[in-house]
Amino acid sequence: MNYKAHLDHKIFNIVSQAAQALNLECYVIGGFVRDILLQRNHKKDIDIVAVGSGIDLALKVSELIPHNPKVQVFKNYGTAMLRFEDMDIEFVGARKESYNFESRKPVVENGTLKDDQERRDFTINALAFSLNTVTFGDLVDPFDGVADLEAKIIRTPLDPDITYSDDPLRMMRAIRFATQLNFEIEAESLESISRNKDRINIISGERIVDELNKILLAPKPSIGFLLLHKTGLLDIILPELTALNNVEEVEGHTHKNNFYHTLEVVDNICPNTDDLWLRWAALLHDIGKAPTKRYHKKQGWTFHGHEFLGGKMAKAIFVRLHMPLNHKMKFVQKMVQMSSRPIVLAQDIVTDSAVRRLVFDAGEDVESLMTLCEADITTKNPKKFQKYHKNFKIVREKIVEVEERDRVRVFQPPITGEEIMEIFDLKPSREIGTLKEAVKEAILEGVIPNAYEPALAFVLEKAEKMGLKRVK
Repeated sequence: MNYKAHLDHKIFNIVSQAAQALNLECYVIGGFVRDILLQRNHKKDIDIVAVGSGIDLALKVSELIPHNPKVQVFKNYGTAMLRFEDMDIEFVGARKESYNFESRKPVVENGTLKDDQERRDFTINALAFSLNTVTFGDLVDPFDGVADLEAKIIRTPLDPDITYSDDPLRMMRAIRFATQLNFEIEAESLESISRNKDRINIISGERIVDELNKILLAPKPSIGFLLLHKTGLLDIILPELTALNNVEEVEGHTHKNNFYHTLEVVDNICPNTDDLWLRWAALLHDIGKAPTKRYHKKQGWTFHGHEFLGGKMAKAIFVRLHMPLNHKMKFVQKMVQMSSRPIVLAQDIVTDSAVRRLVFDAGEDVESLMTLCEADITTKNPKKFQKYHKNFKIVREKIVEVEERDRVRVFQPPITGEEIMEIFDLKPSREIGTLKEAVKEAILEGVIPNAYEPALAFVLEKAEKMGLKRVK
């Protein structure tokens, strides 16, 4: 079948002309082709493979474009890249690869188009459209990738043990594609991932996290995490998560499976946010439960302090996987550590003071926290489900009401430490800190409004009890 109609963008004609001028064969290959056949939005990054020098082809393409876009050349890899309009176009010479067992960096030799397609990770990514003049638009599909697209199958072009052992990141990619596309991994390929799972240890944390992020950003991330669990990869990458898959029974009392609960929470949150880091918070929100689990005759199963410990564990995971240790990590920590606060609030009468404290502690992230906690309600009891969500609605209404009245979210004390020092002619001291803290607590408890005059009156009264005399 010819797909010339899908190659109507002028860049493909320019590449074809450049290849003809250099007497090279060339093809567009990989994700762009796959997505056209799946009728998905076309990728904005396009891979061109040349049977010959990809760098020479890129330079020639740049010559034929009127404004001569800059070509980035990566000689060590035999690749080149240029940007045309809103597309990133990468050029590579067709190659065959061989691998050392201790590394995913291959020894590369020049090869044919077939060699290049064999080195691809999956049959659905080995599909190519010809850009050659005579065969322009023809599909080259030596491994029945189209049939796998129709059957919704992830399969490797070669023996999966070779494919995965050569480059173990492909195991993560298989699971990521299965998640994004809602495809199944072919049985032999899935078994091969289990056999080769320990090879993931040669992959850097950054590469692993890149795939985890893409799984988390899929419409239903649980597909990927269940596959990671089934193949044993999750035990290696995130053992803190698989530790939750352990239900104990003591004296007839059991607790819920917090692993499957966690995956349900992650799926629940996805329709309500595209924020990657809030999805990470959903994934990690209960990781402190495994090490804090205790059984008591009167209380049953408890997980005291799991939020605080979970926040510390989240930071350790970010460090181990070389994730960003900046405001993103702090946001995830904060969400994990506060993850039970609105749920506890929703169980009781929703008081203004409790809401003020919630807004004060969560600050600008209070909406994210509420979104996480609503996703955390996984009870199958309809009455309980409705009760929680009804109470969450009340909490949200109270947040708006309290925020409008008391401006707690961006709390600034109505009377400063400098003013207190001036009033009592004091230098920085413990007494100043005590008075400032007392004002904050009084506002949060609703004893006084967040305004200057009431705060001043409160300070004067409190200071008198402390034995401090007003000077001004």
